[in-house]
Amino acid sequence: MTTVDGRAGAAAAPAVAPRATWREWLGLAVMCLPTMLTTVDLNVMFLTLPHVTVDLGPSSTEQLWISDIYGFLIAGFLVTMGTLGDRIGRKKVLLFGGAAFLGASLLAAFATSTIVLIVARALLGVAGATLIPSILALLRTMFKDPKQMGAAMGVWGTSLMAGVVLGPVVGGLMLGAFWWGSVFLLAVPVMGLLLLAGPALIPESKDPTAGRLDLFSVALSLLAILPFVYGLKELTRNGWAPVPLIALVAGLVFLVVFLRRQAQLAHPLLDLSLFKIRALSTALTMALMIAFVMGGAGLMGSLYLQMVEGLSPVRVGTLLLIPSVVMIVVGNLAPAITRKVRPAYVLTGASLIAAVGMVVLTQVESTAGLTTLLVGLGIVYVGGAAVGPMTPFLVMSSTPPEKAGAAGSLSSAVGELGVALGVAILGLIGTATYRGRVSVPGEVPADAATTAGESIAGATAVVKQVDGPPAATLLDSAREAFTTGLNTVALCCVFVFVALAVVAFVGLRHVPSLGDMPMPGMPPKEAEPDRDAVGSAQPVH
Repeated sequence: MTTVDGRAGAAAAPAVAPRATWREWLGLAVMCLPTMLTTVDLNVMFLTLPHVTVDLGPSSTEQLWISDIYGFLIAGFLVTMGTLGDRIGRKKVLLFGGAAFLGASLLAAFATSTIVLIVARALLGVAGATLIPSILALLRTMFKDPKQMGAAMGVWGTSLMAGVVLGPVVGGLMLGAFWWGSVFLLAVPVMGLLLLAGPALIPESKDPTAGRLDLFSVALSLLAILPFVYGLKELTRNGWAPVPLIALVAGLVFLVVFLRRQAQLAHPLLDLSLFKIRALSTALTMALMIAFVMGGAGLMGSLYLQMVEGLSPVRVGTLLLIPSVVMIVVGNLAPAITRKVRPAYVLTGASLIAAVGMVVLTQVESTAGLTTLLVGLGIVYVGGAAVGPMTPFLVMSSTPPEKAGAAGSLSSAVGELGVALGVAILGLIGTATYRGRVSVPGEVPADAATTAGESIAGATAVVKQVDGPPAATLLDSAREAFTTGLNTVALCCVFVFVALAVVAFVGLRHVPSLGDMPMPGMPPKEAEPDRDAVGSAQPVH
């Protein structure tokens, strides 16, 4: 018999884990739909905003708030909602969040003013923050057998990725047939099914020893996360400026204060002792790194297709469907492979495969580079897809059952933070490379030359105002400079994926394959138990 940390244990009769029944699998299906919806809502607003602008006439600042406030508040409330589920019940929080999401969606669908739409999007963000931490914690309690839990996490991860892929497609179809508010009505059948079937299919679970929710810690967590994410987004959008930098610093200061308070409380909002669990802290680090790379590289790849290849957003979405489908298939294969092979080996190999894909992206050229880009992205998606679903599984399976909600919120929060960091940092690297390489012809007026030198989007706009050879020269230079920026970002991502492979191998080599993981009812091991052990979840009915 093999222990969690990889040492040989005393021979013992094999333990039989309680296996999930049809009720748990149906409950998983019901919970996958809200998961998909949260990512659809995150992406569909980019397509909807032009229609909203025509109808409601928001200012440029209001447009930014309409787009961003949903993601801001999801990130800000994840930790709070995950811990709240541990205290009062994850099923209760999930159903309450589903009802709130449905109500806020109806408010957004029939909004008659910009302010109402912004408020509705804010409420959607708060409600959305209840969903994924609660669902991850509930999966922890519903699927006790490691093999079944791995399969369930693969299905759940598929729904998460499907939301990203289907968001633009579904949004485009809805906007083509109905008014812009119709995209929010997708929540009605999804959340309606959750509210009707959830009470019968989903078991309740919570931490029976949890204390009261510390409201001051909730406030500190918001003051830490919201300014930090806001600062990152603004730096990505407008470059270096005093206000975003102040927001970043303020967020970091409040984060320090928040962490100090958590270390002093008997019942903290965030139990810092969770980070002492080796498998959990390693998985969170990997989740941060993969989100960082996929967020930044995804942005640069999408911009290349639109700005360099000149493809429409619909065409871009269609081309990316193929690597996205590959990502979904591989994402479901990874848990199956880890039934026989240790996760460390699977994730190390997957990370190195993704690194190869990034090497291919360093060879993309500004002319005839479409095939190279798609091949490179396909390879990256194959490697990244194996990492994506496995990290939440490792986080949840290594967490004490009473802390499952908090762990689920951490898994989601580092993903949100990783995407924000990737878009900001890798976006800034790409932008800096572009600005250092672009050459603006002297015939272009000074103001227009400044605009063209800032970004490829600016250069594309200036080209429409300039006639003759200078326009063609500027466009060629801008495309070449942006492609060089893409190559530079890809090179940075090669090193990140190699580092990710090292983290996976070093941090997870003590974790056995799913087939050898300890199960509920297993007799005591010879080795001393430690915080790396995979605990069993005990639902509270």
